[in-house]
Amino acid sequence: QVQLVESGGGLVQAGGSLRLSCVASGRTFSRSFMGWFRQAPGKEREFVADISWDGDNIDYLASVKGRFTISRDNAKNRVYLVMNDLKPEDTAVYYCAATVTYFRPASYSDYGSYNYWGQGTQVTVSS
Repeated sequence: QVQLVESGGGLVQAGGSLRLSCVASGRTFSRSFMGWFRQAPGKEREFVADISWDGDNIDYLASVKGRFTISRDNAKNRVYLVMNDLKPEDTAVYYCAATVTYFRPASYSDYGSYNYWGQGTQVTVSS
């Protein structure tokens, strides 16, 4: 069983930055594929970014590429999402997700590919 806890959300003005952090329990983090998703009110959960167990494979939602950076620290069981140049449309609850595999899931942007989820952290970007 893996437990995920996100932190780092908050209220920021457009153009600002935030760093989200997700800490995982257990001994499987270092061989887990990790993802960040977000869900805005009235919308479906949306893929944001993912990272393989060794950091060699990374994917981004097109609208965040160049603004967001995902990274991980296996020694600390943590995955991060640095968000720069935030826009009001980035407002959402951000979720950390994990699936225990060395391999990138075929449908890595599909939330059904992930077995474990955090409780979410709210990010609000004001215009």
